[in-house]
Amino acid sequence: MDTFYIVTLASMSLILIAAFSSLLAERFGAPLLLLFLLIGLMAGVDGLGIDFSNNSAAFMLGSIALAIILFDSGYGTSFHSFRQAAVPALTLATLGVFLTAVLFGVAASFLLGFSWLEGLLLGSIVASTDAAAVFFLLRTGGINIRDKVRSTLEVESGTNDPMAIFLTAALVGVIASGDGLESAGLDLLLLFVKQIGLGLVLGLAGGFLIVQIMRRVPVERGLAPIFVLALALLVFAYTSAIGGSGFLAVYVAGIYTGNKKIRPKTSILRFQEGMTWLAQIIMFLVLGLLATPSQFPQIALPAIALAVFLVFIARPLAVWLCLLPFEYTQRETGFVAWVGLRGAVSILLAILPILGNLENGQLYFNTTFIVVMVSLAIQGWTVKPMARRLGLIIPPQIGAIDKLELDLPGTANHELLAYRVVADSPVLRGERIPRWARPSLVIRDGKSMRYQYAGRLQENDHVYLFIAPGFSRLLDRLFASKVEVREDDSEFFGTFTIDPSRTGEDLDLAYGPGLLSAAEREMTIAELMKHRLGDTPDYADRVKVGRIVLIVRQTDEHGQITSIGISLEPVAPVTRLPLFLNLREIIQTVRDNARKRRG
Repeated sequence: MDTFYIVTLASMSLILIAAFSSLLAERFGAPLLLLFLLIGLMAGVDGLGIDFSNNSAAFMLGSIALAIILFDSGYGTSFHSFRQAAVPALTLATLGVFLTAVLFGVAASFLLGFSWLEGLLLGSIVASTDAAAVFFLLRTGGINIRDKVRSTLEVESGTNDPMAIFLTAALVGVIASGDGLESAGLDLLLLFVKQIGLGLVLGLAGGFLIVQIMRRVPVERGLAPIFVLALALLVFAYTSAIGGSGFLAVYVAGIYTGNKKIRPKTSILRFQEGMTWLAQIIMFLVLGLLATPSQFPQIALPAIALAVFLVFIARPLAVWLCLLPFEYTQRETGFVAWVGLRGAVSILLAILPILGNLENGQLYFNTTFIVVMVSLAIQGWTVKPMARRLGLIIPPQIGAIDKLELDLPGTANHELLAYRVVADSPVLRGERIPRWARPSLVIRDGKSMRYQYAGRLQENDHVYLFIAPGFSRLLDRLFASKVEVREDDSEFFGTFTIDPSRTGEDLDLAYGPGLLSAAEREMTIAELMKHRLGDTPDYADRVKVGRIVLIVRQTDEHGQITSIGISLEPVAPVTRLPLFLNLREIIQTVRDNARKRRG
């Protein structure tokens, strides 16, 4: 019994230390997930002496933690974000993972003396980006970039784990059996189709089941988040048990559930956020405890060289090849290539060769651990500076806002919002609240009063309002602080504006001729941007038309463009080298060079 209390004391102390380390990370900009790993290393056998070497337990615990993280990642992904980035992101999640594994595998075979099959196995282990690391940096790191680029990275990190897991498990089985890849080729292809197919189908079915249960079963508010999480893990476990990809299924179930109206959604979001933090801490700590740093010096140099190769060559090349057909700018493709952080998923997969009793099982694990640490250190520290260097951080549309969404019981057709009145907000400067919003309560200095008797709103007042669903964006502008105008905002959005309702023919006459096709000349400029982007344009979206760039400056509450900026010169390339150009730009460059030679 004393052992039980000592283990509990040690584990809770580590979790608290990891949680407090977030303050250090926020102050110094350190990659938080790297700190979690380092804390696990310092507490391990070569540090404080905690001897944890149960690979099976670590793999099972890490798998459950990853399922929780993926469900929350899907839960926070809107259908709009998924739709606009689905094709390029899924290309990265499948073909991109395979290309990264092959390129890394070739380098590993040279640097570590592996056979090509063993090198491909190590490449498969480190081929996928880490959902926890990517979501943490993009959602909580304060990096405000174009929605299309953000969605691409988030969807890719949420969907590329199944491909990496499949390749790793398949190659472990092939190497352990000694039969060779050629004899198992067809069986592996069928297994892949089965895993992905079952993952998609059961993920959708599981999401539908979760939504229906939450709508029809009168669950207590406190139990609702537990119901949702338990059902999500049930989807993960059942899909995995019958041979499907449980990780893909739980991510798909999260997307479906998060985009449906269920009660109490706000409580579920808060619970999910806390559970995701706990899952990340536990997963990184356990994997850190599992490592033996005294074994690292033996393979440190080749492992660091492989990490540098992965960050600067394998990942960028794979991303570039995958995004060639899509309309990503050179800067956007470069940023997607840079945000390829490796994390706990790779370390988790590195346990499989040990569980499969492969000859170099521990070597796979130690090499992967070093690669992950180097990736988190280099990329985790530089994601925001890189976004700023590439000019991808967009000016904020509205200022800081302090808002709370509250759940209403039953099937109420109104939303209840609570705002804190912040300094310099329009409502504090006297702008009136719209008639369609129904303010009901004001809390001032700890005292509640009806809105009608509160008089002029004051800073730090809390205002409670009932509104119709879908109109919160308009109120956000009223209660937001004043936007800080930067010197480069006009450069980002163009030097002047154009009416979105004007026709493409006007644009062609002004900046053409021959700028647009006959069909595009009949469209309005707003319709033209939607046509070129392939989806509803969002704030700060850009479309290059000949020698000009159209930029979305403002949208209304329905997502319709209300203001478009024009830049007469396209964004200057980061480098004159022909890197990260898309297919259309490559063709145009070839044509321009051909004209120059003929001239």
